[in-house]
Parts: sequence; C-alpha cells; structure tokens
Amino acid sequence: MNGLLIIDKPQGITSHTVVQKVRRACDVKRVGHAGTLDPLATGLLLIGVGSCTRLIEYLVATDKGYRATFRLGRVTDSQDITGQVVSEQPADQITAEQIREVCSHYIGEIEQVPPMFSALKQNGVPLYRLARQGIEVERQKRKITITRLDVESIDGVEVTIYVDCTKGTYIRTLCHDIGQELGCGACMTSLRRVRSGPFDESMALSLDSIIQGDFELLSPSAALSGFEAVQVAVSGRNRLREGIPPRIEDLSSAVDLQAQQQVVLMDGEKLMAIASYDPEHELESRGDFKLLKVFPSGI
Repeated sequence: MNGLLIIDKPQGITSHTVVQKVRRACDVKRVGHAGTLDPLATGLLLIGVGSCTRLIEYLVATDKGYRATFRLGRVTDSQDITGQVVSEQPADQITAEQIREVCSHYIGEIEQVPPMFSALKQNGVPLYRLARQGIEVERQKRKITITRLDVESIDGVEVTIYVDCTKGTYIRTLCHDIGQELGCGACMTSLRRVRSGPFDESMALSLDSIIQGDFELLSPSAALSGFEAVQVAVSGRNRLREGIPPRIEDLSSAVDLQAQQQVVLMDGEKLMAIASYDPEHELESRGDFKLLKVFPSGI
C-alpha cells in the first residue's frame, strides 16, 4: 500500500497520534507526516504511506497557508494560549490601523527566532523539553518568507490573520512578534493550516473516516503534482531500473525544461524517479538528469 492521505487534523491530538491511527487503519508500518501541527492546531496534515514516505521531504518543502487568531495584551512562555502567562496588559488602545500597519512589516523575507517550545534540537535534545525544565537557550535566527499576510478580522483584542509562508515559519512566533512590536504583547489562540503546496482543505479527509476505512490513497504521482511529469520510453525505464539516469533520447516525447528543474520521471502511471534536469552534465555524466530518488520497480 503506497500513497498519500490528506487529513484534517482535529484539535487536541499530536501529529504523531494521527500517524499511529493511520498505521492501524492501513495496516502498514511505514507511515510519516509532512510538517508537524501542534495539538492546538487543526487542518491539513499530509501523510505518506508505504513508499510514499520517501516523498515526505518534498512535501515538507512546499509553501503553506494558515489562518490564525491571536489575543492582544497577553504574553505566554509558549507564545500560544496553552502556555503559562508571562505578562498581561490592556490592549484596548491599539487601533485597527496600527495592527494593519505592523502586520505589513512582516511581508517579505524576514528573520525569525524559533520558539523554545518547538521540536528543534539543541545537542540532540528537543527545545520543548528544555523549556519545560525552565531552561532557555540561544537560538539562531532563520530566514523565512511571508508572501501574504492579511488581517481578516479584529474583534476587540482578538485578531485573525491569513498567512502564506515558506516552510519553517512559526505562526505563533509571528503572532508574538506582532504583539511585541505593537507594545502590548500577544499570544496565538487558534491555528489552522488551510493549504500545503498544491493541496487545500477542501481535499482533506476527517480522521474518523480514515479510522472507519472510508478513504482512498492518492497516488505517489498525485502527491508530487507540483512537479512537471516527464514520461520515459522503454529504454529510459530500463536505465532507471539499473539506477542509471535517462538521456533525452530515452524520453517518450520532447520536453522543454530549465536546467536544474526538478521533475518526476514516469512510466505511464508509475513513478520511477525524482530527478533534476542536467543537460550540461554538471552533476551527472551518464545521462541528462541527476537522480534524486529512484523507485526501480515504480510505485
């Protein structure tokens, strides 16, 4: 059993719990998720099953879309509503114009310090474990890009935003930083992932439907629908079965690709490989592609 599940993760459980439930429902050991959602968060969780777990790194790398709500005037140690309150102050004086102006400062490439309550590791130890012991360590700033940040509603001290961003963006840290710049502090109260690469929430299945066996796996090629598909001829298929990249003449039709463009090499409906186009043979001398992942029998 190989394929992709798009699950609408409910609030109150970990991403790992979802993986465990999928393992039981599919009766498959090899199951993994693409991008952790905290227990507080809901929404799209992409689950790779069987050989599709080898595609997870490509699913994780895609841009994401989130809808979040934060409360002005409250700061917590976890930067969300589940944490211990660090400080509180009135925020009624903050205007909608101020909120929109500050939010606009975070559009584009910015640097973000990951929160202590995160799965990032310091000397092999997850930061959240240190945080629970009251230990705070220095974290390196990371570059992220926010391509869209819309203020959707303001209800008293509750602000709802929509964010499109690159991988590795911590939305609760974004909410916290907005609050700090406003001078009153803020903590995230809800979060929903509504998009992950080419997949959106309209495509998601409930966890209950998975448990009840009412689902169909998306094919591995569908999981990589953001990549251009290139069909190989019989000669190309034979080369891939030997772990050798195909040449242009081993494709079943002409292609118009950019150098270093990542593509999926297909044999009909079967995914044979993920590769980078290398017409100048800078990375691979045996063919016109640099193989990144190979599935000799196809999946």
